[in-house]
Amino acid sequence: MGAGRGMIVGLLMMMVVVVAVEGGSREYEYDDALSYGYYHGNCPQLEGIIHKKLHNWFKNDSTLAPALMRLHFHDCSVRGCDASILLNHKGSERKAKASKTLRGFQVIDDIKSEVERVCPKTVSCADILTAAARDATVAAGGPFWSVPYGRKDGRISLAKEAESVPMGHEKITDLIELFQSKGLNILDLVVLSGAHTIGRTSCDSLQFRLYNYKGTFKPDPTIDPKYLNFLRRKCRWASEYVDLDAVTPKAFDVQYYKNLQKKMGILSTDQMLYSDSRTAPLVSAFASQSSVFHHQFAASMVKLGNIQDFLADQHSEIRLNCNYVNK
Repeated sequence: MGAGRGMIVGLLMMMVVVVAVEGGSREYEYDDALSYGYYHGNCPQLEGIIHKKLHNWFKNDSTLAPALMRLHFHDCSVRGCDASILLNHKGSERKAKASKTLRGFQVIDDIKSEVERVCPKTVSCADILTAAARDATVAAGGPFWSVPYGRKDGRISLAKEAESVPMGHEKITDLIELFQSKGLNILDLVVLSGAHTIGRTSCDSLQFRLYNYKGTFKPDPTIDPKYLNFLRRKCRWASEYVDLDAVTPKAFDVQYYKNLQKKMGILSTDQMLYSDSRTAPLVSAFASQSSVFHHQFAASMVKLGNIQDFLADQHSEIRLNCNYVNK
């Protein structure tokens, strides 16, 4: 049994590598407008500014690292990576119910202010947020990857569109279809869900699993009984927060996947990754292969950061203030 299981895991690892390599050459080639050297001539200080600013912010509040990763995901999930999530006006994505627990806006504002001082009217808020998500991942103990630049900032931001962002109540098929609509695949879904190895979630997002799952007035049967008691103690109020990974909440590791195998996935969509036949094999593979997870997480984050709404390009700009469109 042990040898057979090892062979299966080995074959899965080969599949991961093949998907990653093929995706790199065929599925998500960079748009011609994106380039690693985009700012080399007109703002070579960019990455240094971002790194220094984030270091100071994380020194005072390490929870901002997963917050920025989540902010980037929410941005790219609606209209591509165009910083539309940062626009702060009535009816914007930022004002949507799905965005009410997002954090890190002030961090991006701080970086943008310094970048404008050094390189005025040059760097987009979308590029700053994308690079900040990468540096936040590294600061949390995750992998590094090179970020291609040249994104523009969108001028349209609608709260109703933000409601399409996954909130932990969806079915796996819904998530797969959403990811595919953005040019991502099942592998990206499982890998990017691994970001839940760090960070917290509001108890409001999981209380339905603890007391009245699907109208049964009983807890979700897929939750480990001891973990259920733990969550009930932690989540007496919907406004409370709980770690996404109860075992190693501050480590960017594969414990998230191991938790799913032990029925300790905190969100319904997390736990379903291990019960769905399309995603469960990848969960098992990553649970035992930390280096492969790190490598593929970087590859999938590149794909995420490359999501573009090309139809909106004609309405894009380089915002001077990330909160508002230019006048």
